[in-house]
Parts: sequence; structure tokens; C-alpha cells
Amino acid sequence: MADEAKKPLLIKRYASRRLYNTETSDYVTLEDIASFIRDGREVQIIDLKSGDDLTRQYLLQIVAEHESRGESVLPVDVLTDLVRSYTTQAQSVVPQFLAMSFEMLRDSQSKMMENLSNFPSPMATMPGFDALTRQQQTFLKTMMGGWGATGSSGPEPETEAPARTGEKEELAQIKKQLAELQSKLSKL
Repeated sequence: MADEAKKPLLIKRYASRRLYNTETSDYVTLEDIASFIRDGREVQIIDLKSGDDLTRQYLLQIVAEHESRGESVLPVDVLTDLVRSYTTQAQSVVPQFLAMSFEMLRDSQSKMMENLSNFPSPMATMPGFDALTRQQQTFLKTMMGGWGATGSSGPEPETEAPARTGEKEELAQIKKQLAELQSKLSKL
């Protein structure tokens, strides 16, 4: 399984433009490929006939589809700067800058989660503090989940992201608990 996670999942594109998962021997969609990537899996898409690597094109198509559905991550000014970088000498610097920026973001995210769980706090002795900490970690993982894989194969069972139908209720519960905690802190 460790070798499987390290080597990219090979997807072959047939002349009919259908995408074929060589690992499971079935056809996949762009959403399936996006799901593999969100689960931390590297993917490589190859044209069956020519042998060309089409991974970049398909990854860009996945991003474009998410952006067009209103799941915007990239602000217009960033997209504008990216377009400009293709016509300037900054083109050679931009890819390294973006790669380092996302690597720093992933590292910061994991350090923040580690610090949150290791942070000694006098409030830790308060009843319900452990539950609040778990909810905060779940919230942060949910919010930061789209910013790249952290090396895990997915969320842990106890910190799994809430279902869409329960998100509002869970957020309301977190807000209530935070208000209660702030109230208790103000009395100290």
C-alpha cells in the first residue's frame, strides 16, 4: 500500500476521450480524478495513442470547472497576474513561487494543527474542553481540506468533515460553545 501511494495512479485517455483507470480497470470522470487527488493520490494522465502526458491539461480543466461552478479559490487579481506571467519574463519565476507558496501553506497548516493539539492551556481542565478542541480541529481540517494533501489518506474517523445537511447545525453548536467559553473566560 505504501508503494501504491507513492507511484502515480495511471489514467489512460482513449481516442474517444474516455478516461480509463488502469488500477481498477474502469472508466472514470474528471470528478473521480479530483476525488483521487483530494484523497492524497498523485495522478498521471497519458494519451494512449501518442503517449503524451496530459496531466496538466486535465488538472487545469478540473480547476476551471470548480471555478465556473462558483467554488472560487483563485481571486480575479491572481488569475490576471497568472495570465500576465505567460507574456513576461516572470514566467520562469512564477511556477517556483507558486509551488513554494503552496508548500509553505501545507506546512503551516500541519504545524497549526500540531500546535493546537499540543498547546498547554489552563482551560484544558475545564469540563468540555476536549470536545471543543476536537470540534475546532474538525473545523480547521474542513476549512483547509481543499488546500492540498497533508500526506494522510483521508480524514480520521473521529474528525471526519460534517455532512452538508448538518454543517449549519454544527457551526451553530460551535458558535454556541465558543460563546459559552468566552463567557466563562470573562468571569475568570
